[in-house]
Amino acid sequence: MLTISWLVILVTLGNVRYVKVLLSWLGKDELRRSGGDTNAAAPLADALAERGETFDEIVLLNNQLEEAAQQYAVYVGAGSTLSLSLFDAPLKSPVDYGEIHRRAVEAVESVRKRYGAGVQLAFFLNSGTAPMGSVWLLLGKSRYPAELLAWSNFHKCSEIVDVPFEISAEFIPALLQRTDAVLRESNLERAPPDAAFSSIIHQCGGMRDLLERAKRVSIHNVPVLLEGESGTGKEILARAIHNASPRRNRPFLAVNCGAIPEHLAESEFFGHVKGAFTGSTESRSGHFREAQGGTLFLDEIGELPLPMQVKLLRPLQEGQMVPVGASKTIDVDVRIIAATHRSLVDDVAAGRFREDLFYRLAVAVLKVPALREREGDLTPLAEHLLKAINDGNARVELSPRSLSPGAMNALLGHNWPGNVRELANTLRRAIVWSTSSALEAEDIEGALLPSRGTGTSRLDEVLDRPLGAGFRLDDVLEEVQQVYVKKALEVTKGKKREAARLLGLKSHQVLTNRMKRAGKRDGA
Repeated sequence: MLTISWLVILVTLGNVRYVKVLLSWLGKDELRRSGGDTNAAAPLADALAERGETFDEIVLLNNQLEEAAQQYAVYVGAGSTLSLSLFDAPLKSPVDYGEIHRRAVEAVESVRKRYGAGVQLAFFLNSGTAPMGSVWLLLGKSRYPAELLAWSNFHKCSEIVDVPFEISAEFIPALLQRTDAVLRESNLERAPPDAAFSSIIHQCGGMRDLLERAKRVSIHNVPVLLEGESGTGKEILARAIHNASPRRNRPFLAVNCGAIPEHLAESEFFGHVKGAFTGSTESRSGHFREAQGGTLFLDEIGELPLPMQVKLLRPLQEGQMVPVGASKTIDVDVRIIAATHRSLVDDVAAGRFREDLFYRLAVAVLKVPALREREGDLTPLAEHLLKAINDGNARVELSPRSLSPGAMNALLGHNWPGNVRELANTLRRAIVWSTSSALEAEDIEGALLPSRGTGTSRLDEVLDRPLGAGFRLDDVLEEVQQVYVKKALEVTKGKKREAARLLGLKSHQVLTNRMKRAGKRDGA
């Protein structure tokens, strides 16, 4: 921004001190007036001559030649005490609403940065193109409540524009609904169709090892079982495995097993023939045939009811199925990648999951680490997710946001029980509530959901396990160790040396070795 003159007058009203700033685009007609064309319409110059000195500063957004803009500033400021500032606002097109919006927001934010959020704003509507005035109107009635001014050729004076309540209440919310739709649609943790191992953001050794194993298993036509907490990115990993496999040019179909009603499960998976049951007015192919030749991703496989688990055995083992109501078998060629946030080993022991199905699925078991276990990954993940949110918001002309050092520290200090999904939604909430261009620590803290306990409930589950078939004391002791290791790492925010001291271990290397052994036993 180029300052032509600088005079800031702080007006005192009782004990309240405020600054009043007028912002306007610098239109071509204004430049013609300052260039000597006395017949050129120059509504801003006329308005400033009338009431310019009632403002502490006038900020002119300039997308014209700098020399001409300088000449204009001298012209309107001659013989007055106006404090004029030129704000460089280049545009590719003077009618591009999105670009005009971004430049206008940048100008307002620069004013708010200098004077604070309490500055009194005014926007001049009829200098520049019609889209420029429209953007000031939208900003002044939504994001930055402001006085709206325009020059009246009829009355030959500047007037305050009073937007009727009916227009404001109906038109402005309709515009903002587009923003809400983008926020809802930008499901950042959802796997993109072109997901690849190289696109999975990571730095830590645990994720690097996981991806190496996933690459090796991708070329083999065997079932894969992905284990990990909710929100860790299991579907993205499944997509990457599919895209690196020989089946990459065939369908990838994701199915949420927990969302299928039990009475419809068989039809959903295997399809049905017309008239197979009441209401079946047409045939349906089912998930297996829809994924023919490709990959069927069974998310939350542990939620499938036992009767349906039995029916999955035949297509998995023999590559055959029978649609509901049909009498002939159909050959199917589908690779299964299953995922669960539960411990299927525990569910097998408790009788909640069939042992024969588990061993058909668990040919290659990959354990996806929780975000709090991915040392060094949170910062690049947060930056990646924020960029994705900014890209989506640009579609509705919202300005991009950044993370201040304080905001990043607030993110690093959280234990993220909801993993990457929680991180993405926290950033979304912070952006919705914040009005500044850079998110601060208080924005993040206000967007965080209360943390649920992670250690105590899990420990109770381990200690209450019934004796009998499937019970092994060594397994229970190992799980108790894992609970306390996780708890120590959460308390120390991932610092292994401090965690080892809390656990009474001799060194952080002992802790690292135990974690590695536990990972190998888990099949990670």
